[in-house]
Amino acid sequence: MTHFDDLETRSQDAREVAQLAALNAILARQGLSRLADVAAIATLPVLRKAELSARQKAQPPFGGLPVGDIVHYFQSPGPIYEPGGVSHDWWRMGRFLHALGVGTADIVQNCFGYHLTPAGMIFENGARAVGARVLPAGTGQTELQVRAGVDVGTTVYAGTPDYLKVILEKAQEMGERMAITRAAVSGGALFPSLRQWYADRGVTCLQAYATADLGNVAYESPALEGLILDEGVIVEIVRPGSDRPVPDGEVGEVVVTTLNPDYPLIRFATGDLSAILPGSSPCGRTNRRIKGWMGRADQTTKIKGLFVRPEQVEALVSRHVEIARARVVASREGEMDVMTVQIETRANNPALYEDSIVATLKMRGQVELVPPGALPNDGKVIEDRRSYE
Repeated sequence: MTHFDDLETRSQDAREVAQLAALNAILARQGLSRLADVAAIATLPVLRKAELSARQKAQPPFGGLPVGDIVHYFQSPGPIYEPGGVSHDWWRMGRFLHALGVGTADIVQNCFGYHLTPAGMIFENGARAVGARVLPAGTGQTELQVRAGVDVGTTVYAGTPDYLKVILEKAQEMGERMAITRAAVSGGALFPSLRQWYADRGVTCLQAYATADLGNVAYESPALEGLILDEGVIVEIVRPGSDRPVPDGEVGEVVVTTLNPDYPLIRFATGDLSAILPGSSPCGRTNRRIKGWMGRADQTTKIKGLFVRPEQVEALVSRHVEIARARVVASREGEMDVMTVQIETRANNPALYEDSIVATLKMRGQVELVPPGALPNDGKVIEDRRSYE
C-alpha cells in the first residue's frame, strides 16, 4: 500500500532537520531563542495540564498561548479549552486513517462526540483528508446507529474501542448486517481479546494515540508493532515528576511538542506512560515508535496522611549523583502505613539517604538499597501495595 506522503519514509536525519526548522520558527514567534538541534528541546520547561488550566483561567480561553487560523472552540473536562481548524489534516488524523486503508470509496461512521469536546471533529477532519465521506453519528442511540449505518452503507467505524462491539451486537439482534470492515479507534484501551473479536467478524481494528490538546500523536499500521510517531510532533519520554528524558526503552511520561503553527504546544506533558521501541516499523514507515499506553504518570499517593508526589521522588534522586532511580513503596504493617524507599545505587550505607528522604518526602521511611537496573522498568516512581478491599 502506498504511504500517505513522502514524509513517512524519509531518513531520521532529514526528519530532524525539518522538525528543527519548524520548531525554531515557532520559538522565534514566541520570542524564544533558537535551538541548535532537536535534542536541545530538553532544555525548555515542560508544560503540565494543571499549569495550562491555571493559565487559561488567568487568560481565557487559551492561556495567552499563540493561536493562528482557527474556526472552533472546544472544551474538555477540567475545563481545558482547545482550538480547532478545518484546513487539510489540521489534527493530522488522515495519516492514521490512510494506514488503515481508508479512502475515497469509504463512508466513516464517526461515533466520537461532536458536542464541546473535539474528538468528533478530529476524526471528521482526518476522514476528509483521505477523501472519505462521513456519517456524523456521535455517541449513543445504538439502534439508530445500526439503522443509519445499514441504510447509508458505512464501511469504517471511528470511535472508542468497545462501542463498535455494542453496535454490531445490536445489529445482530435486529437481524441486520453492517458493511463495516475497518475500525479506527482511540480514547481507551484496545485489549487483544477485543481486537480478535473484531477480526473474527471480518473487521480490521487499528488504534491511534491522540489527545484533545495535541491531535494525533502516534498510530498503528497493519504491521502491529507499536505505534508510529506522527510526522508533525516531537515526542520525548521523561522520568515522571521531572523534565529529564530517559534512555530509549525505559518507561516514562510521554511529553509532546506539536509543530502545528496554529496552536503549537512546547513540551506538553500528557500524563501517560510509554517507552520508545528500538528500530522502525516493518511497514516501511521510518519514524520512531512507542509501545503504546502503559499507565498514568501521576502516581500521587497519600502515606501516613501526607501526599507523596513524583516530583518529590525526583528531588530525592537529584540530591545524589550516585542514585540511578528511586521508588517509594506504600504498604501496611498491622494498621499502620509503611513507606519504603527503594534506591538504585552502588552505595551500601542506607543512612546516607535518611536526611534527604526526610527533606524531600517530609517523613521518615525504611531505606532499601538495590543495584542499578534492579527496579522494574514500568515507569513507576510511587507504588501503592496497600489493599483497599
